[in-house]
Amino acid sequence: MCRAALASEGNKAKAQAVNDGIVYLMVIPYILVGAIGYAVYRMKKKQ
Repeated sequence: MCRAALASEGNKAKAQAVNDGIVYLMVIPYILVGAIGYAVYRMKKKQ
């Protein structure tokens, strides 16, 4: 449905916004896992 809406209009700004949103949603879990891993690492290092 999203692909059809973006392809039919030919609006590059809207397509870029959708792509940016997808990248944003993909990056957030990696950042969270990295932050949690770093916190665990620091806790283990203190002990």
